[in-house]
Amino acid sequence: MNDFSFGEVLTRAWQNIWKHKVLWIFGILASCARRGGGGSGGGGNRGLQTNPGGNTPFSNSQGERVLNQVGQYFEQHIWIIVAIGIAIILFSFILYALGMMGRIGLIKGNYKAENGAERLAFGEIWSESMPYFGRIFGLNFLIGLAVFVVIVIPLILLGAVAVIGGKTTAGIALVGFFACFIPILCILIPIGWVLSMIIEQAQAAIILEDLGMLDGFKRGWQIVKSNIGPMIIMSLILGIGGGIVGVIVALPLIAAFIPIIISIGTLRQSLVPVYISLACCAVYAPVLLFFNGILTAYIQSAWALTFMHLTKPKDNTPIHIEANA
Repeated sequence: MNDFSFGEVLTRAWQNIWKHKVLWIFGILASCARRGGGGSGGGGNRGLQTNPGGNTPFSNSQGERVLNQVGQYFEQHIWIIVAIGIAIILFSFILYALGMMGRIGLIKGNYKAENGAERLAFGEIWSESMPYFGRIFGLNFLIGLAVFVVIVIPLILLGAVAVIGGKTTAGIALVGFFACFIPILCILIPIGWVLSMIIEQAQAAIILEDLGMLDGFKRGWQIVKSNIGPMIIMSLILGIGGGIVGVIVALPLIAAFIPIIISIGTLRQSLVPVYISLACCAVYAPVLLFFNGILTAYIQSAWALTFMHLTKPKDNTPIHIEANA
């Protein structure tokens, strides 16, 4: 294992994204694959309204009538629902694809910067990243699919069985599920942590060493296994540091809900505080996206540079790859 300098990697990551601000664009793209579309819960405040007589918002007959109307709407406009569902799936796919291109671009851009490039052009990095898109997309998709099939689906099924069984066993099945779930979660968290480190190194290996998906994953595993100490420390630095910065950046978004909190007792008379909060969120959303893009660019650059430093030949000569792999 080569001597590894955390300070050098973290400093170079910042220097690269500061000098080559085109990497911010790839960071914004990469953030599309890291976060889903968070919906605002402001619309749900209408459920807080009550009628003037002090009765419950809906009587049994009113509730049944509303449910029937909703059901009839779905039946009459099923094609609209299907179209919206397909549009959401396609939009999510596009965002995920752009996120993969962002990750590839950050790895390629940092490699070019480390090899003396004075200027990075978006179009050049984008075109050089295209040959790796299928492999990077496939690697992340297959790993995500495997996690979903092996872990998420069984947990959902066990939870459903526990809920159904809890009704006939006075809650004993549900208590048993949570008693088993906590130890399982304690095992899954470190596994997921290690898997994320392997993926970061596998992506760099696929791009910088022109490997296939399986070989890239094996290479990522080899690097993590051989350098487990530096990997854990780097993951903690980027995870904790990135989390703190992320919270700070999101503070204005959290503050946007202060009008709702202050006026929680008067929302039945006016929803103006809700509209104010939603407007503040809409105004700050592009700013949040911008800063999250810079943060993502820095974190992904640090991981790319970690791979380069750990795989750097002992004579410190740079690693060369083909321009059109």
